[in-house]
Amino acid sequence: MIAKPPLTPAEIALVKSLVIFEDDHILALNKPSGLSSQGGRGQVNTLDEMLAVFAKSNGNRPRLIHRLDRDTSGVILTAKTKPAAGFLGKAMMGRRVRKTYLAIVATPPSPATGLIETPLRRDEQGREAYMRVCAPDHPDAEAARSRYRTLASADGAALLELRPETGRMHQLRVHLAAIGSPIAGDARYGGTLRLGDTPVSRLMLHAAALEFPHPAGGTKRLEAATPADMQAVAEAVGMVMISV
Repeated sequence: MIAKPPLTPAEIALVKSLVIFEDDHILALNKPSGLSSQGGRGQVNTLDEMLAVFAKSNGNRPRLIHRLDRDTSGVILTAKTKPAAGFLGKAMMGRRVRKTYLAIVATPPSPATGLIETPLRRDEQGREAYMRVCAPDHPDAEAARSRYRTLASADGAALLELRPETGRMHQLRVHLAAIGSPIAGDARYGGTLRLGDTPVSRLMLHAAALEFPHPAGGTKRLEAATPADMQAVAEAVGMVMISV
């Protein structure tokens, strides 16, 4: 195992700037595209390593409750205590956490609103892992459900609101590709790298909001501001980003 390098002053400043909410139980951040949540390869620190910045005097640091793909931006939740981690982990398993994403696609889906229930299976190719749509009776089939709604459209592009009801790897990306509307910038699953005259340099998928039961009681909703580069792509093709 390759040891990760010590955090640099720039990394420390970065992770502190990502905080969007904190209390005694949870810490939430707006993860930028390009930063791995956990794992990763080589001598590069991930968000998980950067959470050491928030460690208590006893060394305990916030724990990730879920992940986002490296190229997906948006709200990501951590627990500051072991009881909070257990509580939120059970909420995730019980599907009591509501996730809302925004995505830009080149081909507007038809119908404009719908539910995708196509099963998925994992496909290992060397060191890379993909998800593929498959028949329900495939031995490796995993149930997957994704809701989508078209918020805005322009010539050759659409802005979608996405709500995954299951949490399979790359689920939203593969489901949208399966209905002919791959996410812009998603080279892995057939997404265009250009919308009109506008280059798309990364996956146009943003975890915009997270609603969940709070460990101290009640329900909490957190929102992460849409990144400037995603807003710029939307505006370049004549769409206005909408809050969800």
